[in-house]
Amino acid sequence: MNASTDLDTLTDFFDRYGVALTCGDLPAIAGCYALPGMVVADTYSFSFNSLAAVALSFVGAAPDYQDRELVAAHARIEDVQPVSALLTMVAVEWEFLDSRGHAVPGERYRYVLRTTSEGPVICTVVRTA
Repeated sequence: MNASTDLDTLTDFFDRYGVALTCGDLPAIAGCYALPGMVVADTYSFSFNSLAAVALSFVGAAPDYQDRELVAAHARIEDVQPVSALLTMVAVEWEFLDSRGHAVPGERYRYVLRTTSEGPVICTVVRTA
């Protein structure tokens, strides 16, 4: 098994993750993460050691998407870098679609993904500028 740099595999993964985010499917979101995992941003960082902790960290995301009337999320993959035999760093800009069909700019993140027998999982998320 090697780190996944295949754009189709990565696109499928982020499509699934985007659907889970906008639908508020907490078990599906949690299933996209490796344990332990970490989220890092300019003003905060946190780690989690259980799927329940991952799900809990996303409890507020779905209502936020609903308040902003965001109905779909698309990850535009900007860069893919193999890091090791099983790790890949992927730079993503999220683009959203609102309920009126308008594109809404999103945020940029770098994801460290681990390739498993079931596919990629997120080890670390870094919010970027």
